Amino acid sequence: MEREEITIKKAQQLVDDWIKTIGVRYFSELTNMAVLTEEVGELARVMARKYGDQSFKAGEKENLDEEMADVLWVLLCLANQTGVDLTDALLKSIEKKSNRDKERHKNNPKLLNHGE
Repeated sequence: MEREEITIKKAQQLVDDWIKTIGVRYFSELTNMAVLTEEVGELARVMARKYGDQSFKAGEKENLDEEMADVLWVLLCLANQTGVDLTDALLKSIEKKSNRDKERHKNNPKLLNHGE
């Protein structure tokens, strides 16, 4: 079965539909902000063990995909709750960074030397 590609807008709609049919209602914005922080922490734990100096404890999984999806899920919830169109916001962010940083990174010796 081929997996459907989805846009950010479609992802926001899928999350909203799930919340309204299965999840009963959104948690409060403040609760979801705390949940987002928790999920980012869980992602950081896996990153520290996979790419950093820590090792996995017995029973821990190398589940980057799950942790990233959890972060995205809660971010989509927050966007829906606060009326943010993440597609529009991302395009604006790319434009802002492109204008602000068009020469900055090209002239950064840390990036040019690849951390050597």
